[in-house]
Amino acid sequence: MTGRPGASRVVLSVGANLAERDARLASVIAALGDRLVAASDVYTTAPWGGVHQDDFLNQTLIAEADLSPADWLAFCHDCERAADRTREVRWGPRTLDVDVISVEVDGVAVRSDDPDLTLPHPRAAERAFVLVPWLQIEPDARLWTPTGERAVTDLLEALPAAERSGVRRAEATR
Repeated sequence: MTGRPGASRVVLSVGANLAERDARLASVIAALGDRLVAASDVYTTAPWGGVHQDDFLNQTLIAEADLSPADWLAFCHDCERAADRTREVRWGPRTLDVDVISVEVDGVAVRSDDPDLTLPHPRAAERAFVLVPWLQIEPDARLWTPTGERAVTDLLEALPAAERSGVRRAEATR
């Protein structure tokens, strides 16, 4: 993973299932400002990971800036802190969750096994709530996987139908 800033492009997945969910997602868009390239619609999804909790609102964002992968991770943590995010239960309820899905620096996909920032996100290919909104804003999206680079459409198709159908466009509540 490169530590130097360079022309980078990031795919972020944002989600919230506690109070003011819409406002929490919107806060990330506001924090990105003119770095935002694309924002998917907001989707409602059942919680992932087996913890009983309310449904999530999820959204995928694409942004560009002269930031390193570590800088993007710091941006995500700053957004979560601003939303009073706590990490008490793995896959538990969240005021805001902002995950770095993938980063390209100078047009090259970053791959990293760093425990602080594994790239691409190690479970992105398994999560319809990431892939469905991503395809909405980037229909030809590709993601590096342990078996090589794959089309996100193929990754989504490989998921169980119930997982794919569980990602529903949210009704506007803002």
